[in-house]
Amino acid sequence: GSDNLLDNVKEINGIKVLSARLDDVDASDLRDSIDHLKDRLGSAVIVLSSVDGDKVRIAVGVSKDLTTRIKAGNLVNFVAGQVGGKGGGRPDFAQAGGNRPDLLDEALTSVSAWVADLN
Repeated sequence: GSDNLLDNVKEINGIKVLSARLDDVDASDLRDSIDHLKDRLGSAVIVLSSVDGDKVRIAVGVSKDLTTRIKAGNLVNFVAGQVGGKGGGRPDFAQAGGNRPDLLDEALTSVSAWVADLN
């Protein structure tokens, strides 16, 4: 479940960052997991993704207090661009798709550097 993901939270420049892959999860479950993790973490940036065959789903949640610094749409496009896709959404939540699941783990790893480069 999403509680196990809390072990993967990193703190970067005072921002809690979580990026993780949850396979066999649909778009609705990704959104629910992000909402649950935002409740648990308070202030955080969360990137969750899943792979279904050759399709990649990515969801990004940014807590309201961070949306002046980090826009979910910018981050989701950064990650999606690495897996052959693009997406969009609101400042606090965005979704994307892609078609290069083989590149997903590296794309998720790059989230920390992206957040670190903001300051």
